[in-house]
Amino acid sequence: MTTEQELREKLRKISRLFEGATTEGERRAAAAATERVKKALAAAAQTDRPVETRFTLSDLWHRRLFTALCRRYRLEPYRYRGQRHTTVVVRAPRSFVDKILWPEYLQLKDALDEYLNEATERIIREEVYSDFAEATERTG
Repeated sequence: MTTEQELREKLRKISRLFEGATTEGERRAAAAATERVKKALAAAAQTDRPVETRFTLSDLWHRRLFTALCRRYRLEPYRYRGQRHTTVVVRAPRSFVDKILWPEYLQLKDALDEYLNEATERIIREEVYSDFAEATERTG
């Protein structure tokens, strides 16, 4: 079972991976690593023109994670009037989106999904009823 502290450390490790931290000193200086990614984003914007990319995120929790990750890199997530709430649009260099933003989001999402699933199952089992298996399927 993953504790909240273990989840936090896992998220930090994922972030460090995408920020390029390789030494112990860099790990302790996570803010500096984030700045390197922001500089890489700025450099990519010089050679790889920013383009609008539309993302469809299935639920509130995934949208919150994705928008927070965008803002961390000083990208402004938005949607156009009339677009569904599941839509998030970001203007960034395609190479940054493909190599850093989206892969990092997917890894963070997977870690959070695993933690939230474990916590939900534990709470249901302990506070509601021990058998929380899916409903059985019947014919006709």
